[in-house]
Amino acid sequence: MEKRLKIALSIAALGIVALLAGIFLSMQMGGEWRVSEDGILEYPIPEPEYSLIPFEEQGGSNSNLSEVILSEVGFSSRGAEMAGLLRVPPARPSGGFPGVVLLPGATVTKEQEQGLAKFLSGLGYASLALDQRNLGGVDIRSDLEMFLAGREPTEHKMVHDALAAAEVLRTQPGIDPDRIVYLGESNGGRFAIIASALDQRSRGVIAISTCGYDVKAEEIDLLRKSGPDAVRFLRSIDPDTYLARIPPRRLVMIHSLNDTVIPFELAERTYQKALEPKDMHIVGCATHGRCGEMDPYIEEELAGMME
Repeated sequence: MEKRLKIALSIAALGIVALLAGIFLSMQMGGEWRVSEDGILEYPIPEPEYSLIPFEEQGGSNSNLSEVILSEVGFSSRGAEMAGLLRVPPARPSGGFPGVVLLPGATVTKEQEQGLAKFLSGLGYASLALDQRNLGGVDIRSDLEMFLAGREPTEHKMVHDALAAAEVLRTQPGIDPDRIVYLGESNGGRFAIIASALDQRSRGVIAISTCGYDVKAEEIDLLRKSGPDAVRFLRSIDPDTYLARIPPRRLVMIHSLNDTVIPFELAERTYQKALEPKDMHIVGCATHGRCGEMDPYIEEELAGMME
């Protein structure tokens, strides 16, 4: 598991908190947010309020709204105002555009994700790229403390943000609400896998340069050190926990053999746990995240998912 030793040491220090957590855990079972005994995060389908501010394509005129292809989106999600960029191709097909929810990696902004968004637009896909909460960064120790106190962890909210973005995308004129895919890079890939598993309307997920945490392999040691509720939380943020809930939709992983941030072996481990239909594409570019060698696979897989 990535950073496995650090996580185990951190949650071991919370053993006393775990003993006191029982009086708070009932709070997780009511309202809109809960985690099952198996560690599955559960949210209702969100209905976010949102605003849309269109930008014009360079060279467009103020009177020709048909040339508007890029819009700034603001929407509400779990007590926060999220920001995204909606990019829509200029020529609308009769059945509506298929759409892609883009979840960048940690520290990557929605603006920095526009290279991929432009590539998708050229293929005929609308996209909504997010500025993820905390810009995609996570603090597992802090989130565990919140969970044990009966409060909603930030990482759970980040999954909801992705679900809310998909609903915003579905409401847009000219978007086919039944042809939506999640695509994430690095940490964004983790949230994309979980959101796709929870969003049964989605067509599937493309996860680039990412992996799960392999909590299942560590459970005996974690139970001894930290207790069952800590394990339940770690399951809830582990993409591996949700792999069985993706079929019959498709999981696609794309990874570089030369990735020095998330080694290929960790991605392969997650892929082996997944059920069919699935595919893994391996490239050789010396990078973490999307590179040009991945584009043909992205094009091929999206076309298959959107049929």
